[in-house]
Amino acid sequence: MTSRIVSLCDVRSLSRWGCALLLLVVAQALAGPAAAADEPDLIFRRSTVFKWVSPNDKLATYGVDDPEVEGVACHFTVPEKGGFKGWLGLAEEVSDISLACRQIGPIHFKDKMSQGDDMFSKRRSLFFKKMQIVRGCDAKRNVLVYMVYSDKLIEGSPKNSTSSVPIMPWGQQDLNVQKCGDFIQ
Repeated sequence: MTSRIVSLCDVRSLSRWGCALLLLVVAQALAGPAAAADEPDLIFRRSTVFKWVSPNDKLATYGVDDPEVEGVACHFTVPEKGGFKGWLGLAEEVSDISLACRQIGPIHFKDKMSQGDDMFSKRRSLFFKKMQIVRGCDAKRNVLVYMVYSDKLIEGSPKNSTSSVPIMPWGQQDLNVQKCGDFIQ
């Protein structure tokens, strides 16, 4: 990414200070706050809009494990802008994100958590916009509830998706099922 910016500085003949400022802004945006979970695993991408010269617009599906609850994984699909702005990482991504979470093994809580804690977050534009997956507990039904949404510093987006994971026994050895309500602060 930085090599693209450096070559852009050479081509556009920006001043030394302009290039340094541009590199600093890009480095800050890439470093940003750490996501709640590790980087998601890319499962696959599919092109949705063909572009002649620049990269296509795509839909990308990722998988991420819940860092605080063993045995739960979420998959989400996000649109990725193509074109030259998308290639340079300057395009603002839209807020259409779908989410599905499932139990993939015995569920064990690592620690106490609060309702609406961030499970995962990722920037969706160079400035101000990020996607977040948050976790909650429906204690009455013993179900983990996950919601994905995106927000902006100035205005948020009402677009969201929700998925729930009922906490069930996993095989014969996991007959002692934990209650998510016992782990909410």
